[in-house]
Amino acid sequence: MKILSFNVNGLRAILKKGFLDFVHTENPDILCLQETKVSYDQLPFDLKIIDSYEAFFHSASKKGYSGVATYTKIKPEKIIDKIGIAKFDQEGRILHTQFADFDLLNVYFPNGKMSKERLDFKMEFYGKFLQYILDLRQKGRKIIFCGDVNTAHKEIDLARPKENEDISGFLPQERAWIDQLIKNDFIDIFRKFNREVNQYTWWSQRARARERNIGWRIDYFFVDKNLNSKIKNAFILPNIKGSDHCPIGIELN
Repeated sequence: MKILSFNVNGLRAILKKGFLDFVHTENPDILCLQETKVSYDQLPFDLKIIDSYEAFFHSASKKGYSGVATYTKIKPEKIIDKIGIAKFDQEGRILHTQFADFDLLNVYFPNGKMSKERLDFKMEFYGKFLQYILDLRQKGRKIIFCGDVNTAHKEIDLARPKENEDISGFLPQERAWIDQLIKNDFIDIFRKFNREVNQYTWWSQRARARERNIGWRIDYFFVDKNLNSKIKNAFILPNIKGSDHCPIGIELN
């Protein structure tokens, strides 16, 4: 089984940049999208019906903002699009699909760069989300979550760590939350398979950053330790264009 995750930075915009060719070529069993910036009723037909995929959307109350979508060939047993906190749920940041063997959470985590208030919002979301998945584990669920976490964890995960140590996305408290995830036995599965430098998933649209590979790894798959043995590969697809992010993926038995 192959699962991909991709912050598309506008689903309608990326449709014009080879998105359907990407889906057909990669042929994932499940495709998780973030920052869709669209509601289902605004979609062109080409995005409502893609081959044999069933599509689920959680859109923000604010038009043209945030949003996540999950396209899946495997029918979920249950779909949940909220964590029960209105100020988070109205931003369209989570789609939780329950399958027979695991729970998959597709998440677009907040960006904290705009203001102190948004950084506080991001950190509160982090805390509530961690509690949400810990509660799921207590109920016996096995968890995979993916998406744009909006934080680089270690110095290896961005091209210029020293210049960005005071910038949201690489602040100590943001990185400490990922430490906390790992202490709670959620595995940054890409780093199990690849410990090389210069592995990024987002590039600024300024100063030819992507061309020069001056990037950040801020998109992740985290896997519950109980599923660790089922993951046979994790990867980044840096050559897929159309967004300021690139897709990431896992393969599992």
